[in-house]
Amino acid sequence: MISGGVLFVVSIALSTVLFAGAAVMGYIMFGETTESQFTLNMPPNLMSSKIAVWTTVTNPITKYALTMTPLALSLEELLPTNRQTYGNIIMLRSALVLSSLGVALSVPFFGLVMSLVGSLLTMFVAYILPCACFLAILRSTVTWYQIVLCVFIIVVGLCCAGVGTYSSLSKIIQNYQ
Repeated sequence: MISGGVLFVVSIALSTVLFAGAAVMGYIMFGETTESQFTLNMPPNLMSSKIAVWTTVTNPITKYALTMTPLALSLEELLPTNRQTYGNIIMLRSALVLSSLGVALSVPFFGLVMSLVGSLLTMFVAYILPCACFLAILRSTVTWYQIVLCVFIIVVGLCCAGVGTYSSLSKIIQNYQ
Protein backbone atom coordinates (compact mmCIF):
# COMPACT_ATOMS: atom_id res chain seq x y z
CA MET A 1 0.00 0.00 0.00
CA ILE A 2 1.35 3.40 -0.95
CA SER A 3 1.47 5.95 1.85
CA GLY A 4 -0.23 9.33 1.46
CA GLY A 5 3.07 11.18 1.60
CA VAL A 6 4.62 9.22 -1.25
CA LEU A 7 1.47 9.57 -3.32
CA PHE A 8 1.44 13.32 -2.69
CA VAL A 9 5.06 13.74 -3.73
CA VAL A 10 4.61 11.59 -6.83
CA SER A 11 1.48 13.49 -7.91
CA ILE A 12 3.14 16.89 -7.49
CA ALA A 13 6.24 15.70 -9.34
CA LEU A 14 4.12 14.26 -12.15
CA SER A 15 2.15 17.51 -12.45
CA THR A 16 5.38 19.49 -12.62
CA VAL A 17 6.82 17.24 -15.32
CA LEU A 18 3.60 17.39 -17.37
CA PHE A 19 3.31 21.19 -17.17
CA ALA A 20 6.99 21.66 -18.00
CA GLY A 21 6.72 19.16 -20.85
CA ALA A 22 3.72 20.96 -22.31
CA ALA A 23 5.58 24.27 -22.12
CA VAL A 24 8.69 22.88 -23.79
CA MET A 25 6.69 21.15 -26.53
CA GLY A 26 4.75 24.33 -27.20
CA TYR A 27 7.95 26.29 -27.55
CA ILE A 28 9.49 23.62 -29.79
CA MET A 29 6.40 23.59 -32.01
CA PHE A 30 5.90 27.34 -32.33
CA GLY A 31 9.27 28.89 -31.40
CA GLU A 32 9.51 32.64 -30.99
CA THR A 33 6.05 33.16 -32.49
CA THR A 34 4.36 31.46 -29.53
CA GLU A 35 1.27 33.39 -28.50
CA SER A 36 0.33 33.90 -24.86
CA GLN A 37 -2.91 31.95 -25.35
CA PHE A 38 -2.31 28.48 -26.71
CA THR A 39 -5.49 28.53 -28.82
CA LEU A 40 -4.04 31.35 -30.95
CA ASN A 41 -1.24 29.00 -32.03
CA MET A 42 -3.59 26.32 -33.34
CA PRO A 43 -4.67 26.04 -36.99
CA PRO A 44 -8.15 27.60 -37.19
CA ASN A 45 -9.65 25.14 -39.69
CA LEU A 46 -9.20 21.92 -37.69
CA MET A 47 -12.06 20.47 -35.66
CA SER A 48 -9.70 19.70 -32.77
CA SER A 49 -8.76 23.39 -32.66
CA LYS A 50 -12.42 24.38 -32.46
CA ILE A 51 -13.01 21.90 -29.63
CA ALA A 52 -9.99 23.27 -27.77
CA VAL A 53 -11.23 26.85 -28.22
CA TRP A 54 -14.72 26.05 -26.96
CA THR A 55 -13.32 24.10 -24.04
CA THR A 56 -11.18 27.11 -23.21
CA VAL A 57 -14.19 29.43 -23.50
CA THR A 58 -16.41 27.35 -21.22
CA ASN A 59 -13.72 27.07 -18.53
CA PRO A 60 -13.89 30.69 -17.25
CA ILE A 61 -17.67 30.74 -17.53
CA THR A 62 -18.02 27.73 -15.24
CA LYS A 63 -15.29 29.03 -12.93
CA TYR A 64 -17.13 32.34 -12.63
CA ALA A 65 -20.37 30.60 -11.71
CA LEU A 66 -18.65 28.34 -9.19
CA THR A 67 -16.81 31.29 -7.65
CA MET A 68 -19.85 33.55 -7.38
CA THR A 69 -22.31 30.95 -6.04
CA PRO A 70 -21.06 30.99 -2.40
CA LEU A 71 -21.11 34.79 -2.40
CA ALA A 72 -24.62 34.86 -3.85
CA LEU A 73 -25.87 32.27 -1.35
CA SER A 74 -24.36 34.24 1.54
CA LEU A 75 -26.02 37.43 0.36
CA GLU A 76 -29.33 35.63 -0.11
CA GLU A 77 -29.19 34.47 3.52
CA LEU A 78 -28.98 38.12 4.59
CA LEU A 79 -32.33 38.83 2.97
CA PRO A 80 -35.31 38.64 5.32
CA THR A 81 -37.32 35.44 4.89
CA ASN A 82 -40.29 37.24 3.38
CA ARG A 83 -37.95 38.86 0.77
CA GLN A 84 -36.33 35.62 -0.40
CA THR A 85 -38.47 35.38 -3.51
CA TYR A 86 -37.35 34.11 -6.89
CA GLY A 87 -37.47 37.63 -8.34
CA ASN A 88 -35.33 39.13 -5.56
CA ILE A 89 -32.78 36.34 -5.86
CA ILE A 90 -32.56 36.90 -9.64
CA MET A 91 -32.12 40.65 -9.07
CA LEU A 92 -29.41 40.05 -6.45
CA ARG A 93 -27.47 37.66 -8.68
CA SER A 94 -27.87 40.00 -11.66
CA ALA A 95 -26.51 42.85 -9.55
CA LEU A 96 -23.49 40.69 -8.67
CA VAL A 97 -22.82 39.96 -12.34
CA LEU A 98 -23.25 43.62 -13.32
CA SER A 99 -20.99 44.79 -10.52
CA SER A 100 -18.22 42.42 -11.60
CA LEU A 101 -18.71 43.58 -15.19
CA GLY A 102 -18.42 47.17 -13.98
CA VAL A 103 -15.16 46.39 -12.20
CA ALA A 104 -13.79 44.58 -15.26
CA LEU A 105 -14.62 47.53 -17.52
CA SER A 106 -13.52 50.29 -15.15
CA VAL A 107 -10.16 48.87 -14.07
CA PRO A 108 -7.63 49.62 -16.80
CA PHE A 109 -5.72 46.58 -18.03
CA PHE A 110 -8.01 44.24 -16.13
CA GLY A 111 -6.59 41.21 -17.94
CA LEU A 112 -3.07 42.13 -16.85
CA VAL A 113 -4.22 42.65 -13.27
CA MET A 114 -5.88 39.24 -13.36
CA SER A 115 -2.68 37.66 -14.71
CA LEU A 116 -0.81 39.25 -11.81
CA VAL A 117 -3.28 37.84 -9.30
CA GLY A 118 -3.30 34.51 -11.13
CA SER A 119 0.47 34.15 -11.13
CA LEU A 120 0.59 34.71 -7.40
CA LEU A 121 -2.44 32.70 -6.36
CA THR A 122 -2.04 29.78 -8.75
CA MET A 123 1.49 29.03 -7.62
CA PHE A 124 0.48 29.53 -4.00
CA VAL A 125 -2.56 27.25 -4.17
CA ALA A 126 -1.13 24.62 -6.52
CA TYR A 127 2.43 24.22 -5.21
CA ILE A 128 3.39 26.21 -2.14
CA LEU A 129 0.35 25.75 0.11
CA PRO A 130 -0.06 21.96 -0.33
CA CYS A 131 3.61 21.32 0.43
CA ALA A 132 3.62 23.69 3.39
CA CYS A 133 0.45 22.11 4.81
CA PHE A 134 1.85 18.62 4.25
CA LEU A 135 5.00 19.53 6.17
CA ALA A 136 3.05 21.28 8.92
CA ILE A 137 0.46 18.53 9.43
CA LEU A 138 2.79 15.54 9.19
CA ARG A 139 5.76 17.28 10.79
CA SER A 140 6.73 14.37 13.02
CA THR A 141 6.32 11.59 10.45
CA VAL A 142 7.87 13.00 7.26
CA THR A 143 11.17 11.63 6.05
CA TRP A 144 14.13 13.78 5.08
CA TYR A 145 13.46 12.89 1.43
CA GLN A 146 9.91 14.25 1.66
CA ILE A 147 11.16 17.40 3.38
CA VAL A 148 13.78 18.00 0.69
CA LEU A 149 11.29 17.36 -2.10
CA CYS A 150 8.62 19.60 -0.56
CA VAL A 151 11.13 22.39 0.05
CA PHE A 152 12.29 22.02 -3.57
CA ILE A 153 8.69 22.27 -4.82
CA ILE A 154 8.09 25.32 -2.61
CA VAL A 155 11.24 27.00 -3.95
CA VAL A 156 10.25 26.23 -7.55
CA GLY A 157 6.74 27.57 -6.84
CA LEU A 158 8.18 30.75 -5.35
CA CYS A 159 10.49 31.19 -8.35
CA CYS A 160 7.61 30.67 -10.79
CA ALA A 161 5.41 33.06 -8.83
CA GLY A 162 8.23 35.60 -8.89
CA VAL A 163 8.74 35.27 -12.64
CA GLY A 164 4.98 35.47 -13.30
CA THR A 165 4.62 38.48 -11.02
CA TYR A 166 7.58 40.22 -12.64
CA SER A 167 6.21 39.51 -16.12
CA SER A 168 2.73 40.79 -15.23
CA LEU A 169 4.05 43.88 -13.46
CA SER A 170 6.37 44.74 -16.35
CA LYS A 171 3.47 44.48 -18.82
CA ILE A 172 1.28 46.66 -16.58
CA ILE A 173 4.05 49.27 -16.30
CA GLN A 174 4.63 49.10 -20.08
CA ASN A 175 0.95 49.81 -20.76
CA TYR A 176 0.89 52.76 -18.37
CA GLN A 177 3.81 54.45 -20.14
